Amino acid sequence: MIKAEWFYWLVGLSFLVMAGQMVTDRGNPKRFGTGAFWGLVGAGFIYSSWVVTKRAPAEPLGVAVLVMAALAGFGCTGRGTPRTTTPTERAASAARLGNKLFLPALTIPAVAMACAIGVKHLSLGGQPVLQEGSETILGLGIGAVVALVVGMVLLREKRLSVPVESGRTMLEAMGWAMLLPQMLATLGTIFQVSGVGGQVGKLATALLPKDSLYVAVAVYCVGMFAFTLIMGNAFAAFPVMTAAVGWPVLIGHFHGNPAAVLALGMLCGFCGTLVTPMAANFNIVPAALLELKDQYGPIKAQLPTAGVLLGCNIVIMALFAF
Repeated sequence: MIKAEWFYWLVGLSFLVMAGQMVTDRGNPKRFGTGAFWGLVGAGFIYSSWVVTKRAPAEPLGVAVLVMAALAGFGCTGRGTPRTTTPTERAASAARLGNKLFLPALTIPAVAMACAIGVKHLSLGGQPVLQEGSETILGLGIGAVVALVVGMVLLREKRLSVPVESGRTMLEAMGWAMLLPQMLATLGTIFQVSGVGGQVGKLATALLPKDSLYVAVAVYCVGMFAFTLIMGNAFAAFPVMTAAVGWPVLIGHFHGNPAAVLALGMLCGFCGTLVTPMAANFNIVPAALLELKDQYGPIKAQLPTAGVLLGCNIVIMALFAF
């Protein structure tokens, strides 16, 4: 049986190998800080397997996160010298392959879907081939490995170090911002456990006029938008605003359809994702990868769409969710 933790170990090992490449890259003046940051990420992927099974304490992971925050916060990470092909070589390769260049990228969802739909029903010696409950994440991992092989065959590349080096270059280009969504999602859980949602709920209940459905809908939707704007992630805002207004007021008091209320609430949060600089994977990372002169260019371009979608979601929830 293929276990999910094997996939996490592979991811962790990849980060550790790239961290080793970063440390040996003398073109990066901050190579030790950069290598330490991504090395801790890789070690965390491997170590967390034992934390989940209660075979190791969780405190070292917390210490690792604090060290990573310090390394990023004090500017101890940087970018090295890319060891890759020249622009001329890449242009010649693109002209030769044409649309075949998309095959590795398309391989990942195709394999993931095959694993989630077909392979999950297969068994070997009475045991399922894929660990039960983890078929999708395993399909994603297997798809990534298959896509790597497809890409190397397509590009006639025999050295595994070349794609690993390209991955290292991309990691350095995105920097610490790549981990921001995961950190912010965790922050939402911490806020909920610490009672922030309950306190916001008391405040909202005290201020909201009784039996005013439309005002409550607007407060929930705009609150999801605003919290996401502040926290940078709709998944971080969702437990806070849903515990405060969504569940007790809209569903409990006004008897709204739970699926419709919560789904539209998430969509309002995604409107905030469009306009927050904290949403690294949507707004900051693309600006860094494309080397845009205006790092807030994506946010400015997405602002009108976010406003229109927020208004539409409020109207749809008010008309059809109750």
